[in-house]
Parts: sequence; structure tokens; C-alpha cells
Amino acid sequence: MSDLGTLGYDAGHDARDGGARDHGRAAAGPIPFGRLLLVEARKMVDTRGAKVLIAILAALTVAAIGGRGTIVGPELHRLFTTAAVGYGTLLPAIAILAVTGEWTHRSVMTTFTLEPRRGRVLAARCLPPLLATLVAVLFALAVAVVATVVTAQVQGVPAEWNLAPLTLLGWTAANVLTIAMALAFGMLLVNPAAAITCFFVFGTLWTMAGNLNETARAVAEWVDLSTALGPLSAGDMTWYDAARLATATVCCVVIPMAVGVVRALRAEVR
Repeated sequence: MSDLGTLGYDAGHDARDGGARDHGRAAAGPIPFGRLLLVEARKMVDTRGAKVLIAILAALTVAAIGGRGTIVGPELHRLFTTAAVGYGTLLPAIAILAVTGEWTHRSVMTTFTLEPRRGRVLAARCLPPLLATLVAVLFALAVAVVATVVTAQVQGVPAEWNLAPLTLLGWTAANVLTIAMALAFGMLLVNPAAAITCFFVFGTLWTMAGNLNETARAVAEWVDLSTALGPLSAGDMTWYDAARLATATVCCVVIPMAVGVVRALRAEVR
């Protein structure tokens, strides 16, 4: 066979192989959202830093609830809400790392190449931290129940199971909104150090300003999410409290999240 014939044969062979590969990709279809969700959930807990933070959070929750049980006695409500000590600090950090990790390691281009529809990737990336928050709440509740039983047996006093359903739901919703705010800051700033710093500094500055000025305190009630979450965590909200919470959620969650999503959808990834 001549050289030209050989080249023609190779070209035709490569074309058939390429067509088969393209047909295989077309037959495979788009990546299911459930698979994206599982992949992003695995990424959230797969790094060494995340594993360390999760282990510290679990140990801190058990230690805080158990330690407070020896002080306040077997009161389920007070023991359960003790988990806020770690949940208000470590859970937001884990959430921010989950949405900023790929941007930091510059692997986001690979993800967006495999799944060009960036909105689905972003949604799959934000859901695992929110679901993990619900799991963390259930874990805290289980630890609090065990601590209540053990404390009652050790101290020889009756246990108090006064945990109202509205309080449980309100405290859970407050934690979910807190993590949503952390995700919004992560999506907005992309950089984990900057997002974590701004997340904690934002609330601290409003608290300091509120202690110095009545006007700043009044503004913080409508803008600072941590301030507006107080009645929700207690399970005792009025329509006025709901209006303040809605406004603070728009300011601290909806707006930064929307800006971050738009930028991620339009950004040129390198």
C-alpha cells in the first residue's frame, strides 16, 4: 500500500474511532445531579483539614454537652443548645472550605470541563454543608439525650425533657441559616482565608458598634444575621422578629450568594 493510501486508511480509521467515542459520550448523557452531589459531598470530607475539623467538632460537642451536664444537671434543652459552642465556629469553616477548595487548588477548571453547566455544580457544592448541618443537629440531640440520662443516673435526680418542638426547629433553622451565610461569603470571596475572616469579623463589628451606639444597634437588628437569629433560636418569634430575620437573610445570604454565583457562572477559569 502506498504512503498516501496508508494515510487515508489511518485517517478513516481515526474518524471511525472518533465517531464511536462521540457516540459513546452522547449515549452516556449528562452527569446525573445525584452523582454530582455525592462527589461534592465526598470532597467536603476527603481532605485532611476537613477530617481534622470534623473530628474536633465531634469531640468538642461531646465534651461541651457532657461538661455542662455536670454543672446544670440533666436538662435536655440546655444540654442540647450547648452544641452551639462548636457549631457556630467550626461548621461555618467546614462549609467555606467546601465551596472554596477547588478555587484555591485550581482544580475547578477540570470540574467545569467535565460538567459545563456550572449552576448544577454550584448547587451540588452548596447542598452537602447544609445537609451536614442537619446531621450535626441530630448528633447533638443524640449526645444530649445520652448525657441527660447519664447525668440523671449519676446525680440521682429526675431528668428534665423540656425541649419544645418549636425550639428544636428554630435552633436547627438558625444553624442552617448560619451555614448558608458562610456559604454565601465563600461563594462571594472564593478565597477561604478571606471568607472565614470576613464571616466572623462581620458579626463582631456589628456587635461592637451596637454596644457603642443606639442607632448602630437598631441597624444591626435588621442587617446582622446573628442578631436577628436570636428569637428564632429560642423558638419564640413575632412577626416583627420574622421581618428582621428576612431582611438580615437578604443582606447576609441572598445578596452575597447571588453575586458569587453570577461571578462563578461568568468567570473565565484558568
